[in-house]
Amino acid sequence: MSGFTEADVLDQSGKAFIVTGANTGLGFEASRVLAARGARVLLACRDKAKAEDAMARIREATPKADLAFLPLDQADLASIRTAAELAAKEPRIDALINNAGVMTPPLARTKQGFELQFGVNHLGCFALTALLLPKLAETKGSRVVVTSSIAHRGAKIDWDDLDARKSYSRFGRYAASKLANALFFFEMDRRLRAAGSPVTVVGCHPGSASTNLGRYLGPLQVLLPLVKLFLNTAAMGAWPTLQAATGRVKPGGYYGPTGFRGIRGVSGEVSRSAEAQDPEFARRLWDVSVKMTAIDPGLPQAN
Repeated sequence: MSGFTEADVLDQSGKAFIVTGANTGLGFEASRVLAARGARVLLACRDKAKAEDAMARIREATPKADLAFLPLDQADLASIRTAAELAAKEPRIDALINNAGVMTPPLARTKQGFELQFGVNHLGCFALTALLLPKLAETKGSRVVVTSSIAHRGAKIDWDDLDARKSYSRFGRYAASKLANALFFFEMDRRLRAAGSPVTVVGCHPGSASTNLGRYLGPLQVLLPLVKLFLNTAAMGAWPTLQAATGRVKPGGYYGPTGFRGIRGVSGEVSRSAEAQDPEFARRLWDVSVKMTAIDPGLPQAN
């Protein structure tokens, strides 16, 4: 089998990883593998009880796992700032794995009033990454992992209605948030290189993985048992995340399943849409994100 799986994750002793949304799904599976390889893993989650349950499950397989709970509500910029301050007290951070996200919920808003999917999936990721960049830069070879989706293809960002005050489509807004993720790591890579930063940013996507992200699918959930036969398991869906965080990668590269239509299979380098690599869109999103969050990563504009 040619490609990256969790079996290819090398020993991570002495390294520390932050995994957002780590109590379930892809985040849990990535945390499980990293802990088993000797890493210190900070599980960044909203719910302490769920994080503690996840840590207990990881310790069933790895009794001496080095784990810690990092309180993080990615729908609240104040919580993101507090989480970054706590994380900055760690001796080192080798990688920030931006995994947390929401998928196709009814219209809802973050604490600051942003449309929930754009606010959590993109703006929360942007803000946390920006705040942790100085800490990450202290460690040679550190990485930022940004999770996009095959849903970014064909997506459109409504620049005149980012907060969904005029219209709302669950799937359209989800796809737009994932295009934003792709544009973010594309632009961040350009700016990190321009700044000569020691930090590397990498993108990934899980294909179509069987996780609880689909809990808002409503009546379509009755089809999930059948559909799951064709999906990655959560453990398989985490392989691109693990490759992006620990494997041999290209700065600014994009990794995901290499099987049928990118839906499942072993991880490897995969393609993105042309829109996801549009410098004009990427710069525009960066500037909008700085304005909306009032958080500036302080990276120079790339040529």
